[in-house]
Amino acid sequence: MNKPFSQACENNKEPILGVLKQYFAQTKSVLEIGSGTGQHAVYLAKNLAHLQWQTSDASNNHAGIKQWIAAYPSSNLKPPISFVIGDDKWPETEHDGVFSANTAHIMQKYEVKLMMTMIAERLPIGGMFCQYGPFTQKGQFSSQSNIDFDLHLKSNGYGGVRDINELQMWGQGLNLIENLSMPANNQCLVWRKAA
Repeated sequence: MNKPFSQACENNKEPILGVLKQYFAQTKSVLEIGSGTGQHAVYLAKNLAHLQWQTSDASNNHAGIKQWIAAYPSSNLKPPISFVIGDDKWPETEHDGVFSANTAHIMQKYEVKLMMTMIAERLPIGGMFCQYGPFTQKGQFSSQSNIDFDLHLKSNGYGGVRDINELQMWGQGLNLIENLSMPANNQCLVWRKAA
């Protein structure tokens, strides 16, 4: 069986690593919400050897993630746990960092709200959350391609591109400290748990 593959993951993994090297420099353990194919996990864990990387996703994606881990093992990379926002409780394991890429626009609005709330509640003070994907700011899209993508998502039953202002409202206790431009009209939002 061939490993699942995302070209977008290949395209954005290096720019994402550049952000995480800075903002996860003091982080000990990261929970990745929505590991997808597993490509990000194997690349990022290998290049962030100082921390533990916990993959998570719906159980039907675990086989693919495990294939990537088997092909590119790292001692700090952990096999996936079942974690679906809205279905599962927050994992019992302790993490001072959270990473999630290209998940908020797939989730429904209530699920994104719950994710932001859970992260704000469960991260320790000073903990970091790095969130990658397309976003709007005060309802404004950064490109026509993101407008088209949003329409495509909604027509296929997904929640659509989320607005940074609503994320801030839902993630009470998380401070947005960076909003970085990334490839293909995406952004990386860097959040820190406030004291």
